[in-house]
Amino acid sequence: MEQILHNQKLQKSLSAEALISRIRSAFQDIPDHRADICTISLTDALMSGFAIFGLKFPSLLQYDQKRTDPKTQHNLKALYGIENAPCDTQMRKILDGVNPDELRPAFKNIFSVVQRGKKLEPYVFMDGYYLVSTDGSGYLSSDKIKCSQCCIKKSRDGKETYYHQLLSAVIVHPDKKQVLSFAPEPINKQDGETKNDCERNASKRLLSDIRADHPHLKIINVADSLSANAPYIRYLKSLNMRFIIGVKPGDHKYLFEIVEESVKNGTIEEFEEVDNNGIVRRYRFINNVPLNKENSDVCVNFLEYWEINKGKHLHFSWITDFTLSRDNVFMIMKGGRARWKIENETFNTLKNQGYHLEHNYGHGEKNLTTIFLLLMMLSFLVDQVQEIGCSMFQQAKQKEKSKKSLWESIRALFRCFYVASWYDLFASLTYNQFGGKLVPICP
Repeated sequence: MEQILHNQKLQKSLSAEALISRIRSAFQDIPDHRADICTISLTDALMSGFAIFGLKFPSLLQYDQKRTDPKTQHNLKALYGIENAPCDTQMRKILDGVNPDELRPAFKNIFSVVQRGKKLEPYVFMDGYYLVSTDGSGYLSSDKIKCSQCCIKKSRDGKETYYHQLLSAVIVHPDKKQVLSFAPEPINKQDGETKNDCERNASKRLLSDIRADHPHLKIINVADSLSANAPYIRYLKSLNMRFIIGVKPGDHKYLFEIVEESVKNGTIEEFEEVDNNGIVRRYRFINNVPLNKENSDVCVNFLEYWEINKGKHLHFSWITDFTLSRDNVFMIMKGGRARWKIENETFNTLKNQGYHLEHNYGHGEKNLTTIFLLLMMLSFLVDQVQEIGCSMFQQAKQKEKSKKSLWESIRALFRCFYVASWYDLFASLTYNQFGGKLVPICP
């Protein structure tokens, strides 16, 4: 009985109500940057922005058109604890002045709940380590609208394009579709700088923040060949992080020359295996080779992999700080290939499955674009956590067949009924039993 009650408590801690309560608590700790006494609290403004992405409104205008309806006001309070929702113009003005760093504790709060709920343990990859995939993506671009943090690209004819990018880091696992996101790092023009920011600088800020927030987390960073350089590897080591990083012959000529020389000399190990499904896997690996000529003190272990499956040929290569052997190259290969989950399960989901990553919700003059990005990623994290830990969310998603359909059904109930709680909303979606749980709006 005690175990059942314990499991129920853990399940409840991963419900929408509990997760959103955690986020609201983190927002309440953020100091209000406005000097005047305001009718709309900063917490309500932040929670309203979070609700837009939680409910997957495709635009601020659609949110604003519904904001003054009695049902919307009731449901925003019942589901998000919002006492006084701002209009779209007020929201943009308030959020533009928020320091993006102040939103990081909300991500950490959710991460802590996942740990206590025992839902992080299944993401252990090997030797107690977690795979953290990092990659960048553009999300806003305009030749007219700009802010002080826009990066600028100039074409040959002198035309300027203003753009924003982000660097994301997510915990991935080769056997799991869901990912767990840390607070992303904006690739913005930094205060007082005239040059554009870059992914390499952003990665240092991001990884440093992750280590500060999670000092004891055992991390394997999986990244693309852009990160396969000596300064990046030295920085990972300074943060006590391991790595599996992709490399390419065109970008790492010296390394591949050493590999080819080792093949000729017979000092590299190679073997092939065929599994029960007829998939052919061929491995080539060597330990303790210099990454490049200029940084001979930075030695890495090199793995090359070929796969043949029903006539389809795949080829990959990585560097790592794990000593390679026949016993672990299969796992290192799986870890390296798991990097793509940041593309497929993160950026693709954010762009094409209802989050509208590339839509301009508001550019602002200072931090608005970044704040909206963080609120979107926070909503994405909450959805992923519910998908791995909340049975009510899982059942509703299964009933609706797809995420897009789920978001549409949630918005439909939000518009048409007085909703008492997230539990009632998901129960209504799953069992089609409205009864007294959801009260329809009279015309």
